Amino acid sequence: MRILHTSDWHVGKVLKGRTRHEEHIKVLGQVVEIARAEQPDLVIIAGDLYDTAAPSPDAVRVVTRALSALRQTGATVIAIGGNHDNGQALDALRPWAEAAGITLRGSVRDKPDDLILTGTTAGGERWRLAALPFLSQRYAIRAVEMYELTAAEASQTYADHIARLIARLAEDFGEPGVVNLLTAHLTVVGASAGGGEREAHTVMGYAVPATVFPPGTHYVALGHLHRSQAVIGPCPVRYSGSPLAVDFGEEENISSVAIVDVSAEKAAKVRDVPVTSARTLRTVRGSLDQLATVNLPDAWLRVFVRETPRVGLREDVQELLPNALEVRIDPDMVPDRAGERMAQRAGRSPRQLFGDYLDNRGNAEEGVRELFDELYDEVSTHS
Repeated sequence: MRILHTSDWHVGKVLKGRTRHEEHIKVLGQVVEIARAEQPDLVIIAGDLYDTAAPSPDAVRVVTRALSALRQTGATVIAIGGNHDNGQALDALRPWAEAAGITLRGSVRDKPDDLILTGTTAGGERWRLAALPFLSQRYAIRAVEMYELTAAEASQTYADHIARLIARLAEDFGEPGVVNLLTAHLTVVGASAGGGEREAHTVMGYAVPATVFPPGTHYVALGHLHRSQAVIGPCPVRYSGSPLAVDFGEEENISSVAIVDVSAEKAAKVRDVPVTSARTLRTVRGSLDQLATVNLPDAWLRVFVRETPRVGLREDVQELLPNALEVRIDPDMVPDRAGERMAQRAGRSPRQLFGDYLDNRGNAEEGVRELFDELYDEVSTHS
């Protein structure tokens, strides 16, 4: 069977105050064209269809039309909720989606079987997909308890909870003659962030080891990290990446979708198909004279200006480069105050320095300074 794997559309994204609505229409239109050309049996969208939990009507229209157009290519279409999505709102669209032949799983419900999807391709290949939407730490604990797997003890980590949930969803992955698939929206230890992800949901407290994926899985389709990449694990594990650079931290990423050919007897073969419809993001540096020579009319720009800060400098840059969405003074042009601060601190006693620290932090609690004096005197006496 053939799979088109994509994720992290982030429809509704505003970049430094500039809407990317038209770019998203072009990008998702190209994804649909790739689907028409590649003729996948299954399209998996691994979360973050939207950039916000409260998408605008225009954003909803773009996503629903893209899902419908993908379904019209003849593929089975399955999408899960990501950390930017409102999972319950996606689930509320399930009646519409099912009528259109589209499967949405926005959040984890009380029945595990709701997240286990099965089908047969036109060529007779049977497949089973475990679909795990994004779970916050709090809801991961609730899901474990809801599925009556184990008591959610305080000592158990987020990775422990996710491992138990995946093990429950993959209980039947040993059945012969079936392509076993899994899709999830999460961070895997060792994978590289794309540069524009929400940091709170990519830090180590949310990271899980690749060993949570069962060895018998033919392909794991992940979303959440915006850089296309394979992850070393007990089975084929891959992030498709975002089909457009979401923020300037992603300007070096190659936007694409993954095309996967796999069968019950053959290992998955993956190739990336580039998506080139969005404007590129570029960072440029230089003086005003140097910036006047920049010729990137089709790119959104982040500019670091190598000029002494002054009133009107931003406007001068934007007159030269109308597509400059962010204008900053190059850090090299900002005076380094560290030496001055060190000189000011020279000759001050530890008591005075601690007093400065408390003053800067606005700490007026009684007794703190006196306690420091006592501790300092005790240390000094015994040293």
